[in-house]
Amino acid sequence: MSVEAHVHYEVVIGLEVHTQLRTESKLFCSCRVRYGDDPNHHTCPVCLALPGALPVLNTRAVEFGVRTALAMNCTVHPRSIFARKNYFYPDLPKGYQISQYEEPLATNGWIEIDGEEPGGRSFAKRIGITRIHMEEDAGKSIHDAAVTGGGSSHVDLNRAGVPLLEIVSEPDLRSSTEAGAYLRTLRQLLRYVDVSDADMEKGHFRCDANVSLRKRGEKEFGIRNEIKNLNSFRYVEDAIRIEIERQARVLDDGGRIIQATRLYDPATGKTRVMRTKENADDYRYFPDPDLVPLALEPAFIERARLTLPELPERRRIRFESDYGLSAYDARLLSVSRSLADFFEAVVAARVPAKMAANWILRDVLQALKEREQEIEETKLTPEALAALLGLLDGGRITAKSARELLPELVDRGGDPTELVSVRGLEAVSDSALIERAADEVIAAQPENVQRFRAGEEKILNFLMGQVMKKTGGKASPGAVREILARKLKA
Repeated sequence: MSVEAHVHYEVVIGLEVHTQLRTESKLFCSCRVRYGDDPNHHTCPVCLALPGALPVLNTRAVEFGVRTALAMNCTVHPRSIFARKNYFYPDLPKGYQISQYEEPLATNGWIEIDGEEPGGRSFAKRIGITRIHMEEDAGKSIHDAAVTGGGSSHVDLNRAGVPLLEIVSEPDLRSSTEAGAYLRTLRQLLRYVDVSDADMEKGHFRCDANVSLRKRGEKEFGIRNEIKNLNSFRYVEDAIRIEIERQARVLDDGGRIIQATRLYDPATGKTRVMRTKENADDYRYFPDPDLVPLALEPAFIERARLTLPELPERRRIRFESDYGLSAYDARLLSVSRSLADFFEAVVAARVPAKMAANWILRDVLQALKEREQEIEETKLTPEALAALLGLLDGGRITAKSARELLPELVDRGGDPTELVSVRGLEAVSDSALIERAADEVIAAQPENVQRFRAGEEKILNFLMGQVMKKTGGKASPGAVREILARKLKA
């Protein structure tokens, strides 16, 4: 039995997620938001906290925050307050971070998650969202000696002031698997409503995990430990699992859990203490005197609501009802908004829904996986895939030829009809040629012919494959099956 299903303890997990918003400029100034540029190239007196520089709120960031809150079923408050969160760190020029505390942008939301534990137990549950608030990011400290030329540290302030949303869950999660499912669902929603790239590799989506154990049946929470700055789904799940095991060992040995902030080291597979007991009062929050309260008109909130797209769960249900897809296929197609849009565009071009779904989920996704790309990053258009499948459905090309052309359409685009002509991939429809190939296969395979005639009908597929080889894979499979079956039964 895993520790996460420990007979004595119940696991309690709450997650705090910081996601970077897809704005062109920072939260309180007009400096550009760019990833990967040279250090300290996107700064100004506001970013650098020079005397007399005053913050001005980015309206677009507020729109994105409201849109996110509505997508997660939160109550958006018409009034919220920006506060100063005071702490010292070398990459925080002001000595405080502008955030929200007592009066955040939104509260009391929820999202639905589902999945399956390693042991096979499935789960589907609603996870509460405690609050969503806006804040600015800090800069970045660089400690790599190879980069800094010695034992010193350098500071890059390009990221200082970049707009973030902090999304805080209720302590409703009960395993590392549930935590992973929650984060994947959260990232999917952020991408669907087009407010964040949520790219974990670039630090656009970071998670702090609060983990505690309590004896089964108890209502009071145990002492929590917070694991900071987890930037991959696997690291989140591994760190939580390891922390659960650590706390269970301490409690089993009669020890006491001490509240602390911890860091996870994937190289050692352990968590270690970063600092002990830390609460909100340590930050000495107070309203920022340079910023007036954020007041949202009902019309502003309603406009944000009208910009929301059809969300993943609703789209999945519609794919099942409108297109007759299985729940599995509908879920896979609706994971990404761009993939779901692509599928619907292919179907709109008069391709049968099941055929479009099969080719996208099997062949297109395989090509995307090999290239580590999203569908919108390729040259493949819905119109091109629809044309390719139309050629296949009309018998002008074989499935083998279609699969040969697909990688070229993904990488370079083009007109499938023209490519078929140029490559000489037109399907063989000459029945005389197919009949000659069938006669040759029948003559060369007397034992398999006899097995077919004795009732082993599955042998027909093998014999069809032999005929297809003789025609270079260009013969129509339907024609091959009809001619071969007729001859074998003669």
